[in-house]
Amino acid sequence: MKKTNRLIKFGEDVEGYSIPVLNEREIRASAGILFLFVFFSLMLIMFKGNFLLVKYVITVFLLDFIIRVFINPKYSPTLIIGRLIVRNQVPEYVGAAQKKFAWIIGLVLSATMFTFLVVVNAFSPITGITCLICLVFLFFESAFGICLGCIVYKMIYKEKAQYCPGEVCNKKSKQDIQKTSPVQVLMVLALIVFIFLIGFLFNNQFNKRPYDLFGIYGSSQTK
Repeated sequence: MKKTNRLIKFGEDVEGYSIPVLNEREIRASAGILFLFVFFSLMLIMFKGNFLLVKYVITVFLLDFIIRVFINPKYSPTLIIGRLIVRNQVPEYVGAAQKKFAWIIGLVLSATMFTFLVVVNAFSPITGITCLICLVFLFFESAFGICLGCIVYKMIYKEKAQYCPGEVCNKKSKQDIQKTSPVQVLMVLALIVFIFLIGFLFNNQFNKRPYDLFGIYGSSQTK
């Protein structure tokens, strides 16, 4: 396949693939970076009432997705950083079409937050819910490699979805290492029971504030 170098283009031409593709590894790295900053800025709002960082993060978030969707993903700053981080890993190619669909959703979410928090300079349940949705999308992408927007794309365009992350578009039986046995399910249930038990038995102990072992922070911090 002949590669074309164009400024405005979505996806890259890779030999052996009939459609434009993207590197899932750098996308996951980028999602992890965005998740970290969105989560940290949300913590500042919750515990400090400080909205400064989130305004910067949302502005960069929106700009980054505008570049991805309307210009070219290869010029997205966070994807470039992600590429540098995973440059020594073997690429995992995924179809560009479903990623564009997912990123349009991200663009709409970030534009909504930008409008309310930066332009209008107001917060509401709308901004809170929108931010939470963004966090969920970014977390699933970075932690599990699950593109929720791509799942929606697959549901709408069943015949067009190709090269999905983890090859979920291809119907095939699970390998033995992917199967979950009844014993493994019981282990998860046992963990849930264990959490409830320690909550019941040691809740008072866990509620005690840890004391400053070396006295570094002063006695006022241990009260």
